[in-house]
Amino acid sequence: MSRMTGAIIGTTHVVEVDGVAMAHRVVGDPADPPMVLLHGLGDDERDWHGVLPGLAARHRVYVLDLRGHGRSSRPGRYSFELMRDDVLGFLDALDVGRCVLVGHSMGGVVAILLAETAPHRVTRLVVEDVFVPRPGDLDRPPLPPPDEPTPFDFAAVNAIRAQLNDPDSVWWERTEAVDVPTLVIGGGPDSAIPQKLLAEMVERMPEAVLVTIPAGHNVHASRPAEFLAAVDGFLSVDNPR
Repeated sequence: MSRMTGAIIGTTHVVEVDGVAMAHRVVGDPADPPMVLLHGLGDDERDWHGVLPGLAARHRVYVLDLRGHGRSSRPGRYSFELMRDDVLGFLDALDVGRCVLVGHSMGGVVAILLAETAPHRVTRLVVEDVFVPRPGDLDRPPLPPPDEPTPFDFAAVNAIRAQLNDPDSVWWERTEAVDVPTLVIGGGPDSAIPQKLLAEMVERMPEAVLVTIPAGHNVHASRPAEFLAAVDGFLSVDNPR
């Protein structure tokens, strides 16, 4: 099947999940299997536009603005667990029973926590240059608020960084029970994310593979063709589930 080309198509919508307005873009044939994309901290659904036509060639793609980002609500309360629950509520609201779940950075942690909590909602899991941290893995001190307004709620930054510094140890412990077929894409030596920790997580996950694309932290933006090739290759393998 040829890939879609040209400008991003699709429609934008907002659905309310427990009082949080979840903005999202929808692209692709409704008859195709669903895929959900989760962006990183400080980004929004536009961060995926470079690879969105390629992904939507074979999937009905839902591209979310997570709470505090893009056009979604800014409730002032932020955590990986709250974002995970938002995504689960979003799937329920749109009657998406199961989906391919793709997450970058912060969105990747959200995706892994969702797969740990509700593996029956995920057919395949793709996470980009991220791992679920253990206590002591990372040192992310709080950042001072910028002088200029940000296009997202800056309160989310230090809330998420605090959780990275002091994560729930259960997150890591549960990775060994995630039996969803999983692709972890590492950014290689130019990434600030410790690549050895991605490899350690993959070793714990029963059906995970690690592919390294030496592009730094934003693989899908820096090397979109290679990112799409890795995802396509992973999704084309028969899934016994």
